[in-house]
Amino acid sequence: MRLTQDDILGCVLAGGLSRRMGGGDKSLRPLGDGSMLSRVVERLRPQVGRLLLNANGDPERFSQFGLPVVADQVEGFAGPLAGISAAMEWASIHEPGMSHIVTAASDTPFFPTDLVAGLLSANDGGSETIVMATSGGFRHPVFSLWPVCLRDDLTAWLRDTDTLKVMAWVQRHDLLSVEFANVETAAGPVDPFFNANTPEDLAAAEDILARIG
Repeated sequence: MRLTQDDILGCVLAGGLSRRMGGGDKSLRPLGDGSMLSRVVERLRPQVGRLLLNANGDPERFSQFGLPVVADQVEGFAGPLAGISAAMEWASIHEPGMSHIVTAASDTPFFPTDLVAGLLSANDGGSETIVMATSGGFRHPVFSLWPVCLRDDLTAWLRDTDTLKVMAWVQRHDLLSVEFANVETAAGPVDPFFNANTPEDLAAAEDILARIG
């Protein structure tokens, strides 16, 4: 049976330390008339059957979004793989009918509104195939379709590995990719996976938002 968007659990990854932004929750920094996180939630929510937030610390600071919040199960802010693992575990318990999750970074406010549809279009039906977004020929590992059946393998990897790089684990599995086009603005094209890691990036995001209209 072919997957539909209603079969997918979406997870926004917001579990990092935001060091280059000066600490705190960079996803809650203002952008336009909301925050980076509000824009990410707004873009991903209509694309999935249910939405989840991965974040560490007090979940109450995200209460305005009305989303389940799941923390990393790996200590020490282990990066995106820890968030992906936490989302897989949550799905297996709370949404066992959802065989896949799609993740998105909380600091990437312009990612495609057809992200999930695009990833699903490349799914070859393989139950263990990961499908990853690319743009301009570059991979964006955080923006991927992940089979929940890889949960135990990822848990073991996080327990035993000496590297937390996403691609180091991904390359152990079948991988397909989908190329997404640039966002067209009044001042030229913008990478849809532009992410704001620093205050300067956030200022650039405000400029992009103004250009998009």
